[in-house]
Amino acid sequence: MPDIVVAATNRAETGKNVNRRLRVQGLIPGVLYGAAKKPVPVSVSPKEIGSILRSKTGENTLFDLELDGSRRKVILKEFQLEPLKGHLLHADFYEVALDKALQVNVHVELVGTPVGVKVQGGIVDWVTRELEVECLPADIPEKITVDISNLEIGKHVRVADIEAPDKVTILTESDIVIAYVVAPRAEEVAPVAEAAPAVEGAVAEPEVIKKGKAPVEGEVAEEPKAAEKPEKKAEKKEKK
Repeated sequence: MPDIVVAATNRAETGKNVNRRLRVQGLIPGVLYGAAKKPVPVSVSPKEIGSILRSKTGENTLFDLELDGSRRKVILKEFQLEPLKGHLLHADFYEVALDKALQVNVHVELVGTPVGVKVQGGIVDWVTRELEVECLPADIPEKITVDISNLEIGKHVRVADIEAPDKVTILTESDIVIAYVVAPRAEEVAPVAEAAPAVEGAVAEPEVIKKGKAPVEGEVAEEPKAAEKPEKKAEKKEKK
């Protein structure tokens, strides 16, 4: 793979207003760090940093930052994205020594279709997607592949079960679960409420059609008025 070179320029001024002007010019602010070195404010092209992030090695890509006529081997330490459109807003770079190990996070890739999925109808639950490793800058792996084809329902694979790439030490705790296969959840059907059995000898209460005014104690409830017969209604109409 050819060397990647990103041009950087020193930033004499810092602050929100300066950063806004940089972004208008098509640049983003950044900071160059290094072991026992004072941080250096810089500005870079977001397009070049974006292409590095989209590469196979992503933020663990080792590349050259060209500053003041000299090149420095760096990796992306941190970067900030605009939350709505995902534009790069800021990038921090860490200068590395090729003969000194460093600690980085590497993505996990699951390979194979588990027996618990293919035969038993289970579902894969991917728990851990990154592992912390230690290695020389030139030995940073693109990813760590984990074979899950033998997993049955209820079985899992832990960090202790995988083999680290050559020249790489995995720092993540060995008992951390990477993935496991679970049984699919059965759809719960709400039970139909059964009618209460009738008690022998009990008298069924009549259905209340209309509630009247409850009589006050000591008063006699008024009898309901009888409905008028159709003949009387007709007589009233004739009188009118």
